[in-house]
Amino acid sequence: MNRNNIFIHIALALVLILVAAFAGQLNRWRKQWKSQVRIVHIGDKKQPATAEEISLGETRSFGRPEVLVKFREGVSLETIESLTSRMNDRVEDRIENAGGWTSIDDLDNADADAIVAKYISLPEVEYAEPNFEISLSEAGPLEPILPRDPQFNDQWALANSGQRGGKQGADISATLAWATTTGSEDVVVAVLDSGVDYAHEDLRENMWIRPASMAPYHDSELGTVDDENGYSAIEGIPDPMDENGHGTHCAGIIGAEGENNLGIAGVNWNIKIMPLKFMNSGGFGTTKDAIEAINYVFDRKKAGVNVRVISASWGSTQKSRALEDVIRKAYENDILFVAAAGNATTDNDRRPHFPSSYNVPNVISVAALDRNDQLAKFSNYGVKSVAIAAPGVEILSTWLGNQYEEKSGTSMATPVIAGVAALILAENPRMSVDDLRKKLMDSTDPIVALKGKTVSGGRINAAKALE
Repeated sequence: MNRNNIFIHIALALVLILVAAFAGQLNRWRKQWKSQVRIVHIGDKKQPATAEEISLGETRSFGRPEVLVKFREGVSLETIESLTSRMNDRVEDRIENAGGWTSIDDLDNADADAIVAKYISLPEVEYAEPNFEISLSEAGPLEPILPRDPQFNDQWALANSGQRGGKQGADISATLAWATTTGSEDVVVAVLDSGVDYAHEDLRENMWIRPASMAPYHDSELGTVDDENGYSAIEGIPDPMDENGHGTHCAGIIGAEGENNLGIAGVNWNIKIMPLKFMNSGGFGTTKDAIEAINYVFDRKKAGVNVRVISASWGSTQKSRALEDVIRKAYENDILFVAAAGNATTDNDRRPHFPSSYNVPNVISVAALDRNDQLAKFSNYGVKSVAIAAPGVEILSTWLGNQYEEKSGTSMATPVIAGVAALILAENPRMSVDDLRKKLMDSTDPIVALKGKTVSGGRINAAKALE
């Protein structure tokens, strides 16, 4: 055999080996396919399953059970399965530890109320109800609440949209706070000032009036005082009606009535404001009269009036130990004392301003901000002695004779803080004065301009205060 014939035979042998190997593998594949594929003839197709053919252990995916049915005591499992089968339903689950209750899946996907009615009509059934959907009770984001008071758009301190050259968002987030509460008439804030125009159209519904069941105020030296509308400590002027306007302006910031289609809205739409008059028409008063007015608060609180905050938008550089002691007495009566930091552009750490600089736990001293989140040019400050800041420039509020005016000063920032404190108390009426002060201090937005200027370094945020 020549060399060429040898190569031909070798090639043929290799081809035969490969063909035999492929045939063997093909046979193995065919056997595997037969074991995995079941051929169903057209005539052998199953009809839709009935309830009897469906067992609880099957892995077929069913819908959510539509109803919960409580069968009467003594009804057997066989009877239950027979009833559900007859209605083309299935027993989805038997709730073993809730006697008689069974969850039912309707295979026709009928309306749940119709299924309930169907089962209730059966003598074997005690009760039936839909399988109600339950969702988490987690609250979504708060939606701002905007009052319909006609001059609200000018109240940048409550909602700063950038009006009149301001900085959008440089406000106390009042509209978000109002989604939680707009205040409570059970909370009383005393405005220690020049009195309040308690007949003002935007204030009268929120003014404190001595209840008819409460005896008038009696002082051992002054005798019985008619305090129906509050209290005046000024000799010869028993009526706390404001003759200056300052106290009325502060009162409106705290609690001008909201949603009454008049004027403005206060930080609180609902509240009770107690006028304490110790300053005359010229805006002057004495330490003794301030002390006497605070003493009146203690008596009314003892009589059952829920006075929790005193707002004090005034002060001087003269320290009075007597006034300090009576403010400490207010602390012992669980009353917060909110005080203006002053308008001399000075550092209260070096040159104290009273009463805001008294080292008493219930005192919270307030600086003023403008509509661009800058410390007001006039505002006092103090990284150790001035606690917090609030809007206090060009603040629109109530004025004498149903009027409204813009005023600036830490006097205007102070009632903002007093108002937020009242909102907190509306939600947490039993909160102690210590916790209330801490809550205010913890509820600020950091402001660059306040770094090194106040203790908190921030502007009050009413919405945070209610979290």
